[in-house]
Amino acid sequence: MNDMHIWETLPAAFAPVFNAPSFVIFIKVASAWIICPGRRTITRIYTLAEPFHAKAHDAYHRFFREADWQCRHLWKILSELLITALCESGVIALDLDDTTYHKTGRKVEGASWWRDAVRSTGTKVVHCFGLNIIVLTLRVKAPWGGEPLGLPVNLRIHLKGGPTLSALAEEMIRETVAWFPGRCFEICGDGFYTTLLGKDFPPEVVCTSRMRRDAALYKKPPKKRPHMRGAPRKKGDRLPTPEGMAKHVKQWESETVMIRGKEKKRLVWSRKVLWYKVCPKAEILLVICRDPAGKEPDDFFCTTDTNKSAVHVVESYAGRWSIEDTFKNTKQSLGGQTPQSWKKMGHERTTVLSFFPYSLIWLWYLQTKSTKRTWNSMPWYPQKKAASFTDALASLRRSLWRHRIISKTDNPSVMQKNIVNLIDVVAAAA
Repeated sequence: MNDMHIWETLPAAFAPVFNAPSFVIFIKVASAWIICPGRRTITRIYTLAEPFHAKAHDAYHRFFREADWQCRHLWKILSELLITALCESGVIALDLDDTTYHKTGRKVEGASWWRDAVRSTGTKVVHCFGLNIIVLTLRVKAPWGGEPLGLPVNLRIHLKGGPTLSALAEEMIRETVAWFPGRCFEICGDGFYTTLLGKDFPPEVVCTSRMRRDAALYKKPPKKRPHMRGAPRKKGDRLPTPEGMAKHVKQWESETVMIRGKEKKRLVWSRKVLWYKVCPKAEILLVICRDPAGKEPDDFFCTTDTNKSAVHVVESYAGRWSIEDTFKNTKQSLGGQTPQSWKKMGHERTTVLSFFPYSLIWLWYLQTKSTKRTWNSMPWYPQKKAASFTDALASLRRSLWRHRIISKTDNPSVMQKNIVNLIDVVAAAA
């Protein structure tokens, strides 16, 4: 099975989501979004999807703005494709975070002013205008090792006055878990999403996050003695804060942990605690991680599975960084912030279809090129040993352009038109 045939089978799996006319447009958009250089506006994508203008550009605007299809159906099929191919057994690791797609204009549906997490500091808050997006990614270990990959499997737009980020996160988790009954999940989010530890998820769902340094912790409440008057206690004796505990720990365990694809020495210590404000009904596991060299501050993690090892919890949270790479690559390499569809459902669908190719590109690359070297070592980076997203994207672009130009070489006029189209695209690259 050649590279192009494998690629064609991937978008074809989404036929049940669309009616026949919309599915034709979807297939063309999936490839055009990938080969489009510069800004991914709908009109630029249209010129690549319809090089001979067989269909009017209004049809593409309507496809994003008001066509009859649902994003959640798209995510369900994509999740099934990814997990069947890359995570057929074992625990399904999911990472959760939010980001902002910067937009300009007064009439962008769903856009508002949000805190810019990248430019803000502890003493200065910077705001930006755009769409606030919360994303759930599947964490996959690449066959070449190194940092894991974060492949988007679900998404929500956060609106002012609507459900909170935590409520949207809970909704996405429940929806995704329901798609795979009988499977176990490990959800990892940063400190903002520690509230998920107190949600009443099914027992097969484990949540891991970062704990506040000054969290109010308690021992497990003692059992009520017979004939004791009053309601049973909800929490036991007060414990020191995580930072206070770290100062008095003497029995550290020296371990080698995998942090973002690299082995590092760390001192770890763990114990069960009750974080009543976040998870009042059950104990959670507190894990303290210390750099033996003292160059980095102590880290404090927590998880709902009290039987997990401290090393597993540290490595699980460190793997969450893959979602940050997903945000960077989607914005920089796939032009996620540039589509200009601002009415009705256009803003949500263009956002979904900016994250959607990221998962498909990596899935195609892992199925076709995972054992091959598809990049050239540069003089400034001779030690490169793993593929980046730009390598995977370039590899698929080569296959798509080769198919477009060479597949009909028996027709000189079509060949000439394709070459002219390619030259026009390269000339318009920004």
